[in-house]
Amino acid sequence: MQNTLIIAGKEFRSYFGSAIAYIFLVVFLVLTSVLFFELQKFFVVGQATMRDFFGLVPVLFLFFIPAVSMRMWAEERKMGTLETLMTLPVRSWEVVTGKFLASFLFLVMTIALTLPLPIIIASLGNLDTGAIIGGYLGLILLGGSYLAIGLWTSSMTENQIVAFIGSFVICLVLFLVGVDIVLTSLPRWIIPFMKGLSLGSHFSSIERGVIDSRDIIYYLSVIGFFLFLNVRSVESSRGK
Repeated sequence: MQNTLIIAGKEFRSYFGSAIAYIFLVVFLVLTSVLFFELQKFFVVGQATMRDFFGLVPVLFLFFIPAVSMRMWAEERKMGTLETLMTLPVRSWEVVTGKFLASFLFLVMTIALTLPLPIIIASLGNLDTGAIIGGYLGLILLGGSYLAIGLWTSSMTENQIVAFIGSFVICLVLFLVGVDIVLTSLPRWIIPFMKGLSLGSHFSSIERGVIDSRDIIYYLSVIGFFLFLNVRSVESSRGK
């Protein structure tokens, strides 16, 4: 566990060792604010609700989270530091978990910086606290799933652009397979399975303020599965 925390701390600090983290934070916060208040016509609608915000952020995550995770392993491969890392007295799962914790902490910090939005909206009307809590919990779990997928994709290549595209495509497919427009074109017998597989369907459930243990278990399973694939990928590199 100590090795994991050391790696997590090192990786988290590396985000702020360059302008990448600051650019990500500024662009993300500006986009979410502008799109929510302007494009979503918040002041025209005149309702104290965060529904449009929680519908917007998962889409932005499809672009921003692959951008955050694409360098985590691909850069190690390209710079040749992966081989050095694998010779250190650390287990593969410790390295993988450390990198995930660092990126997950950065994600949580990014989400936390949007908290002024519900505070501002609450001053204009009565917010549904349960929906707000559920929405933010859903964003954290959904973002964690995107990160696990992105880290695994990054571990498979030394090209960051390939890692970004691969992560984006996988996250997009898993998010859309449960969307109504997709489900209507599928046989009826497979619809429950596709809904259960969809990252988006489970997020919609939590977003409404209904925190079901099945949704939480689903997201934790997705995170665990792709971290397991990440460990296997790293161990394969170590074996070579």
